[in-house]
Amino acid sequence: MVRKSYREQLADLKENVLIMGTMVEEAIYKAVKSLKERDEELAQKVIDGDDAIDGYLVQIEDSCVRLLALQQPMARDLRVISTAIKIITDLERMADLAVDIARVTLRLSGQQLIKPLIDIPRMMEIAQRMTRISLDAYVQEDPEQVLCLRDYDHEVDALYNQVFRELLTFMIEDPRTITQATQLLFVARFLERIADHATNVGESVYYMVKGERKELND
Repeated sequence: MVRKSYREQLADLKENVLIMGTMVEEAIYKAVKSLKERDEELAQKVIDGDDAIDGYLVQIEDSCVRLLALQQPMARDLRVISTAIKIITDLERMADLAVDIARVTLRLSGQQLIKPLIDIPRMMEIAQRMTRISLDAYVQEDPEQVLCLRDYDHEVDALYNQVFRELLTFMIEDPRTITQATQLLFVARFLERIADHATNVGESVYYMVKGERKELND
């Protein structure tokens, strides 16, 4: 077996981070879709698929440790490897939050939603877009792409506040909605946290390329 060169190993590292990120994006999408469409089977697939994402986390961590131990990278290459570790940590947390959303779908099994889901899917779409922007910037090593994440994060925060106010009104007007409204509020909070993690990924990418910190979540 021919040993891969250092550069090939770095390229493989990036590719695996991208694969893991794509899996996380899909999990977020499917989790919210399962809730919106009351699809328990899809929710269970999200939960079951978390092991594969965790597997990529372990694989990438091992690759990073080997590169650090055997290659002793300096300067920019060191940032590339350390950034990969930070990114997959955020991605793994995002995947866990997608699982949390899928579990809400199962907890609300058999219940009719108290309202059509509009803002929650919008939050998902924005969070998913933020994740894609961050990953594209990582692969292309283009820090300028991530600067838009601050505006997207503000948009998600505004939607979360809107969902919070609306669901609180439901609970006040009809106490019978409290249990479900609380679960939906959890989902909105999970999505808001996913957007924060996507922003963290963007900040990591900026640091990887520029060697300086950039606050994108304020």
